[in-house]
Amino acid sequence: MASTRVRIAIDAMGGDNAPAEIVAGALRAQEELGVDVLLVGDPQQIEASLKQHTQSSSLEIVPSEGTIEMSEEPLTALRRKPKASINVAMDLVKRKRADAVVSAGHSGAAMAAALLRLGRLPGIDRPAIGAVLPTMIAGKPVLILDVGANVDCRPKFLEQFALMGSIYSQYVLGVAEPKVGLLNIGEEPNKGNELALQTHQLLEENPNIPFVGNAEGRDVLSGDFDVIVCDGFAGNVLLKFAEAVGEVALQILRQELPRGLHGKLGVAILRPNLKRIKQRMDHAEHGGGLLLGVAGICIISHGSSQAPTIFNAARLAKDAIDNEVLDRIAVTSRLAES
Repeated sequence: MASTRVRIAIDAMGGDNAPAEIVAGALRAQEELGVDVLLVGDPQQIEASLKQHTQSSSLEIVPSEGTIEMSEEPLTALRRKPKASINVAMDLVKRKRADAVVSAGHSGAAMAAALLRLGRLPGIDRPAIGAVLPTMIAGKPVLILDVGANVDCRPKFLEQFALMGSIYSQYVLGVAEPKVGLLNIGEEPNKGNELALQTHQLLEENPNIPFVGNAEGRDVLSGDFDVIVCDGFAGNVLLKFAEAVGEVALQILRQELPRGLHGKLGVAILRPNLKRIKQRMDHAEHGGGLLLGVAGICIISHGSSQAPTIFNAARLAKDAIDNEVLDRIAVTSRLAES
């Protein structure tokens, strides 16, 4: 590539608020993160959104035709629409024109397009979507995976999720010695269904995984674990419940704090603290989930993503590239197989 700067292909047509919010987030990412952005989508719609912003921009527009709707079956739609925005974005990474993809569109289509266009990393059977959630300990997030890529899993898949998660936690989240837990209904090794029992044994016997035991639901946000692995069904339910709890807590604060004169004065005094609370609890601050296990950086953002989410997704992609996450996973998975 001609440029040494990180180049991120952003699916401008994906998500409930496309393309306006996607474009706004992309502009901010290019300005503040020092990355080059390629906006993939309908040129006319993208240009109309760009005109809403006063700052000059050198964002490159890559034309595409159509998008994958949420009601469509991913594989069928991807084959029927080869020039859909998510297909074009993935092709940019495959052809080395971009280093990463960010999409707030159909998550199943994004995963399928990544597998079809980019393939899996050596030693990885199934990719997993990793989502970062806040914990009770400030500055200590927890990585949950899988949160939706694989509804049905084998023990071997969860073992690979744990391996990828520990690498991501160490090199991107900055945890020197990540503690990996297995989501289960009890702390004891003999608890859980057959998947949990077999997975527990694999994790315990793998010297490349810093496994510390089972994690119950109440442990997920405790800060006692840095990585928690589970199948995509449980992980997706857990993620969406956690997002709902965060939104409810923020709404309660908005409703209760301003009550009366003392409340209004308190809000004024506590405004910086409230802003930090929002940053810790709002899923938009985390950008989305990294699709770990495919041979390319792919960030899958929430369908309702707005500009701040897209900005944070681009930041997440840049962090993964700068810390060579793909190479580290490939090397470690090969060592684990040998």
